[in-house]
Amino acid sequence: MNQRSQLRKEIRLRRNSLQQAEQESAATALAQRLSKHIQIKQAKRIAVYLSNDGELSTSIFINWCWQQKKEVYLPVVHPFSQGNLLFLRYQKNTELVNNVYGIAEPKLDVTQVSPLSELDIICTPLVAFDKTGARLGMGGGFYDRSLAKWQQTQIYPIGLAHDCQLVEKIPVASWDIPLPEIITPNKNYRFV
Repeated sequence: MNQRSQLRKEIRLRRNSLQQAEQESAATALAQRLSKHIQIKQAKRIAVYLSNDGELSTSIFINWCWQQKKEVYLPVVHPFSQGNLLFLRYQKNTELVNNVYGIAEPKLDVTQVSPLSELDIICTPLVAFDKTGARLGMGGGFYDRSLAKWQQTQIYPIGLAHDCQLVEKIPVASWDIPLPEIITPNKNYRFV
């Protein structure tokens, strides 16, 4: 576990050291790459996240989704089921509040919740990844729980990361859910 914590610290520092211009350029390149992705073009309901802590910005991609009349959903920390996420519809007028981790999320409204099984794409954040599809998150296991049975559903998960978040090898834990694809501003990594 110490190796994972150290790697998390090192890569978070790496992505947080990116200059504003680098972040903006990366966000534009990511949106262009995602907008050409066949499964995203066909998707109607896309879960994504609002960037935090140096994560690759998704704001340009979210705006593209809205322009394409796609429904956008954001993760919300489940209020009653510890360690789990809900996915709520996100629109331009959605009220956002900070969750327990200080991350902006839609204010809980049960009428805006989408069952996981009805999402087409889940774009996941990550701290680090390797060329096998192993993903290291922030350590809470939220996405690992959400994606535990993705292969038995229509959901297609895609990890989003800066190019600098690629590492030689992720020390994998038994609960880690590998991703079929990770997209950076400069490359699509496919693992299936």
